[in-house]
Amino acid sequence: MGCDTGVKQKRFFIETWGCQMNEEDSEKLSGMLESMGYAKTDIKKEADIIIFNTCCVRENAELKVYGNLGALKNLKKSNPGITIAVCGCMMQQRGIAENIKKRYPFVNLIFGTNNIHRFPELINNAMQSENTIMEVEDDEGEIVEGVPIDRKSKIKALVTIMYGCNNFCTYCVVPYVRGRERSRKSKDILDEVKKLGQDGYKEITLLGQNVNSYGKGLDEDINFAKLLYMLNDVDGIQRIRFMTSHPKDLSDELIDAVKNCNKVCKHIHLPLQSGSTRILKKMNRNYTKEEYLSLADKMKSKIPGLAITTDIIVGFPGETEEDFEETMDVVQRVGFDSAFTFLFSPRDKTPAADMPDQIDDDTKHKRFNRLVDLLNTIGLQKNLKYVGRVVEVLAEGISKNDESKFMGRTDTGKLVNFKAGLDVTGKIVKLRIDEAQTWSLNGELVD
Repeated sequence: MGCDTGVKQKRFFIETWGCQMNEEDSEKLSGMLESMGYAKTDIKKEADIIIFNTCCVRENAELKVYGNLGALKNLKKSNPGITIAVCGCMMQQRGIAENIKKRYPFVNLIFGTNNIHRFPELINNAMQSENTIMEVEDDEGEIVEGVPIDRKSKIKALVTIMYGCNNFCTYCVVPYVRGRERSRKSKDILDEVKKLGQDGYKEITLLGQNVNSYGKGLDEDINFAKLLYMLNDVDGIQRIRFMTSHPKDLSDELIDAVKNCNKVCKHIHLPLQSGSTRILKKMNRNYTKEEYLSLADKMKSKIPGLAITTDIIVGFPGETEEDFEETMDVVQRVGFDSAFTFLFSPRDKTPAADMPDQIDDDTKHKRFNRLVDLLNTIGLQKNLKYVGRVVEVLAEGISKNDESKFMGRTDTGKLVNFKAGLDVTGKIVKLRIDEAQTWSLNGELVD
């Protein structure tokens, strides 16, 4: 018969802002904490350790961090034993870590993107110090393998294949906060994916700021297309996704790999950012409107049924009405399945922040609304074409919007809600689509 020791297990809470790479970083922090004996909680005030994993790509994300940090002041006062840590891309920006240390002296630990693997050591140091421990390294150093990871899903997994970026788009802070491009060795990626297949995972998403650059600098004959062929043979894995691709580096070899690999989803996320060649040049994107359209046409002709999604920035400095109409023209001609749309947000260190002819907020918002209206119209038109079709969907679990239904995604990334008489989570099911909405589909199981 066991006995109750009366010792309560310590808990941690992590809040994450930003991209999928930040999400995977948080999964690693969670994995390290669990290996240290901590348990996860979704209730902030129950936690012994609170971690904010930050993003600095948009100003709004930074404001949320400051607001949430301020709200912790009273919690720390009522429970001085709580350890509070702040990490992520924001910490790599000039002066931000020092500012947080000064404004929020109750924060115990501040660290950056390049030393996440040292978290157990850093958090222990912070717990033993009366002062804020600050460890933000500018040098990205070597890639560290084998860091414990606690994945949010048991069906889908994020797999980073490379870190950093060499492109220096004039609006983007990523090269400054994530460093230069470094690729993981293909064997390390393959071993990780094989283990995921053995553990029952069905889908992986390969991550990198520009996956098309994968392999550069490695001492092996490898590129992204070759990596896809390699991973396509892994037992257990049924679907492979990736993001993000840079148009200037998307090769014919990669298009062929997407076409030929039966597990690689027929969906490519290809950021446009602007449809104006003039603005693209100011953004340092290194392609023209015509080159982007030609690439999109090539992809669609070689890969039948391909879904193309994108990123678009509205209101870049100097954007005229004519420039914006060029963007609307590309959206119409490509027919994007969906898009992440952003109002231009000036970021410290980036050339675009100091460019003349900044666009006023009213003009930005009016253009943004027109763009969203067009994307919504095209999205619904695309989805209506699915009505009556039978599609394969990887069931991910209970729908967030309707607990009586399951949800999952098609090969092309379409969200589908459906009813099932039994738990089909983790299975690829066949569904007949009977209703289309702007950003989702409804279907029913077929034999």
